[in-house]
Parts: sequence; C-alpha cells; structure tokens
Amino acid sequence: MSRFPFLLGTSLAVSLSLSGAPAQADGKHASHAVNQDGAVSSPTDAAKVAAFDIAAAHVHRKGRMATFHMTVAGKAGSQTPNAAGALGGAPVLSYVWPTSLDPASVGFQEKTGILALAATSHPDFDDTPLYDEDGDGDVSNDGGKWHSHWVVLTPTEGCGDGALGVRDIAEGESPALPATWPGLPIFIDSPGFTPLFDGPEITINVGFSDAAALDGATYDGVTSALVVNANVHAPLLCVSDVFDVASGDLSLPGQVQ
Repeated sequence: MSRFPFLLGTSLAVSLSLSGAPAQADGKHASHAVNQDGAVSSPTDAAKVAAFDIAAAHVHRKGRMATFHMTVAGKAGSQTPNAAGALGGAPVLSYVWPTSLDPASVGFQEKTGILALAATSHPDFDDTPLYDEDGDGDVSNDGGKWHSHWVVLTPTEGCGDGALGVRDIAEGESPALPATWPGLPIFIDSPGFTPLFDGPEITINVGFSDAAALDGATYDGVTSALVVNANVHAPLLCVSDVFDVASGDLSLPGQVQ
C-alpha cells in the first residue's frame, strides 16, 4: 500500500441546510449526471489523484439494508495519510456519502446537520474503541486501517469561511447520540460497518433499524481530507480539502433505489 503526505487541494465552501435537506438540482452539473438506477456518474480527471477521483457513487437498498458504493479512477483505498505524530494536526483521508437522511435515523439528535457515511483512515488515533480492525487483540492501535463512521456535518466558523466540520458537542450539551458513539466531543458514530475494497470500488453495507428512513433518501459522493484542530477541540475535526464531488455541486442528486 502506497502512502503519501497530507494532500492540499480545493477547499470546500458550500451552503448546506442545517436541517439536512439537499439543495435543489436537476440531476446534472456540467458532465455529471444521475443514471436511471439513481447513481451519480462523474467524469474522471488525470490531474487528480486516481484513488480519490470519483467515477460514480451509488446507494441501493434491500429492505432495511443499504449498500453504499463508490467507484474511482484508480485503486480505492490504496492511499493513506502519513502520520503526523500527534492528535493535534492529525490528517484524515476519507470516502464520504453525504445524505438527506435525518441524523436521528442513526441515533443522533434530530435536525442537527448533514448526515454522512464515511470510510476513513488516520494513523495518529483510533476512534473505533469497540473494534479491532487489524485483529491483533488491541482495539486502540488501528486507526490507520480503513473503517466506517456516521458523522454530522455543519458549516463551521472555526474551520474557515464556508467550510464544513463535524459538528462539535459543546461543554454542558447532552445531545442524543448513537450507542456506538466513540466518546469524542463531536457528532460521530463508529458503527463497525466494514469498508470493502475491490480494485476501483469501495462498498459499505449498512443496516438501519427503521427501513422507512430510506424512503426517498438522496445522496452524493465526496472524497476529502480532514484535519484535527491543533487545539484538539472547538472545532475538533474540519474538512480541509476536497478532491472530488460526484455531482460537482454537492446537491445530493442521487436517489436511493
């Protein structure tokens, strides 16, 4: 597996409804398009890092189970960040599916931001305390292995003008949180859904307690970098760079089929 220094690219500056509702879109943005099966296709670009250059994003369901799928131009999951050596300033690389689902559908406080599923790698810290991804008997040393999270994203002033961050939990605040919340002071869940890699494809199979939550749901695909605040809170985790957006405009045009 190759590794490369923390990437700097185009910063994300978009307006998203705090209610979680997607922006209106006609299903197309430049040469990006929504296919008949609800998938969002995206043109590839040789100038981008191939492992994060999105060709398509797709979410399909069977009852209360949903499969989140992304295809890239290169080998998915083949690139991970170099360790920074400390939590403050630690880099994170991610494959992300922002959705129109209410955060309450997976156990967060309702209407608190944009619920997104993410596969992440970050060698400087382990935020899946219930799981041993590398199978060595230690649950605290495998943050660099690709793993899944639910996160709630909001425009966050401390992350820069118009940039997104994972929603913080303020001191004294006691919001509803999923049972598998890892204890960090942010809206993040570590549900244990294993990212599966197969050449250019990454898939994550996800279960929902209420199948009705998926009715009419929409989504997008994003590849991005995040960084832990040097002060390790307020905000804790910011989206620092975006490598690609499946729709081109983060309008969540994909339809769960």
